[in-house]
Amino acid sequence: MHHAPLGFFDSGVGGLTVVRAVQQLLPAENILYLGDTARLPYGSKSPQTIRQFSHEDVRFLISQGVKAIVIACNTATAHALPELQKTYQIPILGVIEPGVEAVLRDPSAQRIGIIATRGTIASHAYQHALALRKTGLIIHAQATPLLVPFIEENWIDHPATRAVLQTYLEPLVAKGIDTLMLACTHYPLLIPILQQVLPPEVRLVDSATTCAEHLRSNLQALHLLNPSDASGKLQLYLTDLSEEFEQLTRQFLEKPAGRIQRAVLGAQ
Repeated sequence: MHHAPLGFFDSGVGGLTVVRAVQQLLPAENILYLGDTARLPYGSKSPQTIRQFSHEDVRFLISQGVKAIVIACNTATAHALPELQKTYQIPILGVIEPGVEAVLRDPSAQRIGIIATRGTIASHAYQHALALRKTGLIIHAQATPLLVPFIEENWIDHPATRAVLQTYLEPLVAKGIDTLMLACTHYPLLIPILQQVLPPEVRLVDSATTCAEHLRSNLQALHLLNPSDASGKLQLYLTDLSEEFEQLTRQFLEKPAGRIQRAVLGAQ
């Protein structure tokens, strides 16, 4: 099992920010990534649909022989993680807990802004997790539904993206946030723009780096780390292939992705 791949899934290719962070932290690990590009975004779907899709994603990854699974999607983590952990024997991790822990490592964090999809914000998963761990926090959550489609369309540097970001962030900045949680795995690609439009004192916390560190700790505890000195391999599966998605994978990853294969879900 040590040499078996780690499985990751997301509604699109945004979860590749988590893969990139894991490749940097755990270069020996083999990785199998599933992007459900035919049905993105998950953030606008009902909780029942998100859970159904997540079950299909997990069953596909298990059929490929993965040793552990990371839900590289905040919406799916918020709505499906507990049910998935109860249903399957394989270790399954999400991206919410690591992000919350990273925010609270800074004792000066008091006014927390959260940007995410509608599904993640409506789940109150981040709000509850933060409030349970520290009393007295002032939490402002803002749904930002246009950002994922813009990123998936490779409009990261587009003036429309910058304008929408400023519109979304103005109420949070006006409320004096000192920390902004990027509660969607797509959003790390927006960090350069966020650093330009936010006040310099606002601290950014993204779920990709924090999730990679959390994964390493769990693999160590379960004795599942790959002991190899060789660089791990990356396999990419998408449920809908297009030139745009292939271009985005190159943008999200630092290492070459190789051939992208098509996955068919629901038949496992």
